[in-house]
Parts: sequence; C-alpha cells; structure tokens
Amino acid sequence: AVIFVATIKKIRRKGSPMPTPDRPNFLFIMTDQHRADWLGCAGHPIVKTRHIDALAATGTRFKNFQVTSPVCMPNRASFMTGRYPSVHGLRHNGCWFSADNVCFTDVLHAAGYDTSLIGKSHLHPFTGTPAMGLEDGKERLIRDARFPESDRHSLEDPSNYQSDDWFEFPERYFGFRHVDMVTGHGDRAGGHYRQWFRANRQDWRALHDPANELPHNYSAPQAYRTPIPEEFYPTRYVGDRAVEWLNDREGNNDPFFTYVSFPDPHHPFNPPGKYWDMYHPDQFDVPLPYESHENPTPPMRWMNAQFEQGGGQLTLQTAMRCDEQQLREAMALTAGMITMIDDEVGRIVQALKDNGLYDNTVICFNADHGDYLGDYSMLLKGALPFQSITRVPMIWSDPASREGHESDALAATIDLSATILDRVGLTPYYGMQGESFLPVLKGQSDTHRDIVLTEYNDGIARLGFERPARVRSIVSDRWRFTIYQGLEWGELYDLEADPNESRNLWESAEHATVRADLSLKMNHLLAGQMDESPVAVNLA
Repeated sequence: AVIFVATIKKIRRKGSPMPTPDRPNFLFIMTDQHRADWLGCAGHPIVKTRHIDALAATGTRFKNFQVTSPVCMPNRASFMTGRYPSVHGLRHNGCWFSADNVCFTDVLHAAGYDTSLIGKSHLHPFTGTPAMGLEDGKERLIRDARFPESDRHSLEDPSNYQSDDWFEFPERYFGFRHVDMVTGHGDRAGGHYRQWFRANRQDWRALHDPANELPHNYSAPQAYRTPIPEEFYPTRYVGDRAVEWLNDREGNNDPFFTYVSFPDPHHPFNPPGKYWDMYHPDQFDVPLPYESHENPTPPMRWMNAQFEQGGGQLTLQTAMRCDEQQLREAMALTAGMITMIDDEVGRIVQALKDNGLYDNTVICFNADHGDYLGDYSMLLKGALPFQSITRVPMIWSDPASREGHESDALAATIDLSATILDRVGLTPYYGMQGESFLPVLKGQSDTHRDIVLTEYNDGIARLGFERPARVRSIVSDRWRFTIYQGLEWGELYDLEADPNESRNLWESAEHATVRADLSLKMNHLLAGQMDESPVAVNLA
C-alpha cells in the first residue's frame, strides 16, 4: 500500500494529461436488477428505451454478457476489482469490502484521471440492520481478525446521513475523488440523496409516510405508488447530479471516469408520476409460467409449495413465486422505471455533447444483475442462476468507432476493469483475474471467453436450503452447468436446444459425458481461485 500511494503522488506531480484518442474520458452507466432482454435494442417489444438504443446503434452490444455474481454487492465489487467474490472477500450481500482491495479506479486516479461516483455504490452495507443467522448475535473471531473494527465502518450506513451537514467522503473512496452517494432503493433511498431531499422538501416526512401512498389497484408484492414527484425521485437526482458534474468541468482538461449508477429498476416497484401508468399490465405476457419447466429443481418446488400455501417472503429481497396478474403488474412497473432511466441517459449524453465532451468519451451501459421477472413464475433474484438474472445488458460506445455492432462473444463483469485499463493503455495490477475484451471491440476477434464462471453465496438459509446456499455455475456458448455445495442434485441445460432452460439434463444418462466434461472444466476454474497478489519478492 505504501508503494502504491507513493506511485500515485509521483504520477500526480507530473500533471494530469488531457484526454486523447488513446486516453479518452469514460461515462460508465450502471442500472440495478435489469435483465439483458429488457431493452428495445435487445428486441423487447414493449419497453421504450430510445436513448439506450441510440448508444447501441453507435457501439457494440454484447448479447451474451454474464455477471460474476447474480446479486448486487459481490458483483459490484468484482466490477471494481476484476476479481471473483471468493478472492476480493465481499462474498455475499451484507459483507464488508475491505479497504485493502485495489480497484481499477485507483489506477485511473493515479494516472491523472478525474474520477467520480454518482449514485449507487453498494460496496458497504447500507441498511444499518444487523445480519441474520449469527451465533448469539456475535461474529466469529476469525471474521473479526480479518475485518477489524477500524475497517468495518460503513460509509454507506444511514447514520452518516442523519445530519443536515453534507457527509464528506475521504479524499479517495476506492479511487473516486468525488462521491455523491445514493443508498437503498425506491422512493425512500438514502445517502446524499436523502440529505438533499430533506433540504429541498419541507414536506419530506409526509412524502415518506406510507399513509400518503397514491391510490392504485395493483396487488404485486412491493408495488407502491409514491407521492414523490418525478423531479424529486432518486433516478432524476442521479441524472441531475451527473449532468451538473459534466457541466462543471468547464476549464478542467483532465480526462475523467465517471460512474453513474441508478438504483432502479430494482424493487420496490414504484415509478413516480407519469412513469407509473406509462405501461399497463395487459401489455405483458408471462411466457414461462412455472408449469413450463419440465423438471423443477427442489428450490423451485419449495417456492411453488409456499405459493400454494399462501406463504410470504423470508426477507424483502428473497425470490418468490407470484400469480400471473402480479407478475404482469411487476413487469409494467419495471418498464416504467426503465424508461425513466432511459430518459436520464438521454439527458446525460446530451450534456456530454453540449460540453464538447462526446467526441472523446467512451460510454458504457451495464447492469449489476437481472430479475427472474416472471420466468417460471418467479420474481426478484436468488440462488437459481437462470439467464434472466445472470445475463445483463452491456453496451460499449467508443469514439474510436461510433458504429453499431452486436457481438456473440462471451464476456463477464469481471472483465470490465481489465478492458477499461487496456483501453487507456494502463497496466493491470497483480491479482486481477479479468481479461480484456478490447480485441472484440476493435473487431480483431469474434470470441473472448470459452466459459464464464459465476459465484453465488447466500448469507442465510432460504428457499428450502438447510444452510446458506453455495452455488457455482459455468456458462459456455452451449451449456449451463451448476452445482450446489453438499447436494447431490445440480443443473445442466443445453442452451442451443433449450434456450429457456426448461429441461434440466442433470440426471440424463445421454448427457453423462457432457456433465463429466463440464465438471472437470469447472474444477480447473475453481483451482485458479487464489489471490495471486502480493507476488514473491525474494527467494524463500
């Protein structure tokens, strides 16, 4: 760490270079819980995303981009580090992201980039709620040893934003020089947004009071018609702050990397104003009801039994089965949230153009994970790594070539940091496990990875699992192979013959050789799950 800080100071003393074609600006936009197929450019027949579609028309849209973990915190940490959750330590939601982690934004900052984070980070817990399942409410000593009290203060904790005084972040927060934080989801998001909301709406308590929910007839879980106007909703806040940050760059010639992260379309389902009824449930179908799966896995059967018995969720984040009307409603409201995000994307890109920045800015659009959103009658996300939650949008619009292109190359979240550093000619740090897909972007290759590995770790036992699920899954162009630690059953799907993953071939004698081959490939990948940093500096 001492060496790294010294390197930063040395580079900064030389002065910051202006953006050039070889060292462009970056606008990286991320959404939360957004399926790959819920964009107009991806073929969705209903949802309107003309501004995001315009990005796809001027860049490369990856049709098979996979997350490294299908839940928020681990995957976002893998984006920042280029490392798997089992290596960077943020294994499941609610864990701490150690300050010892090096992020690609540290490297950009050291090289003279002006770095900013606007919106959702979720590298620290942001609920203030103690974890479930701890023995007598106490953590084990081994965890205390790895994460001492000094390293466990969450900068995203609600307690930091109770004051009217703006909460100031450290000089560099994982490589970001400027932070405008939004925590949580929905109309009652926290962080700097909450401080701003309180300062700008004297009636903020009334707007946050559930008793003042606007009338509606929706029955979908967590469908809530917020009284908060569009101009005060978190999505607009993130868009406004991003536009403001770009407008304030007049006279600043440093290249920049700005990470604009929207908390939507993550549940609760509460698009504000016109976006609530922009779409109607009757516009949507549920093409994959529970009955369309030929041999549901034990967690699917457990969710179905809970549904038939009228059971609820263990937590608000837990996947569940819903009826068809509830799913249609959730789809309509999700579409409203996505279109609101799309409108903000249009404003931000226009700000780039208005400030003369567009012609030297790489624009990326991505999501941290998807949502079952009706597949097999399920809602939200969880341990079952269907493509609905593991495949996400990824668009890379580069000033080197503003031409529309679709790529079938298999790539993943873990590859993003390596690609960004490669694009600006900076060397990755030790321990980075991602691989640059820049050759695909340059048209030098049609392929990237043969296999993508995803990790899922749960913090509590749910969905019928007797202990917190530990899931490892690999995806190739043809197969999806998944194991559940300690359990005899797993999943094997032929994605060519069965793109909807509706027939589990795990017990198929005809596919025993395929299963064995994929098991061996997974073992080789798992054998590489070791931190390669720090490197040896002396012979033993």
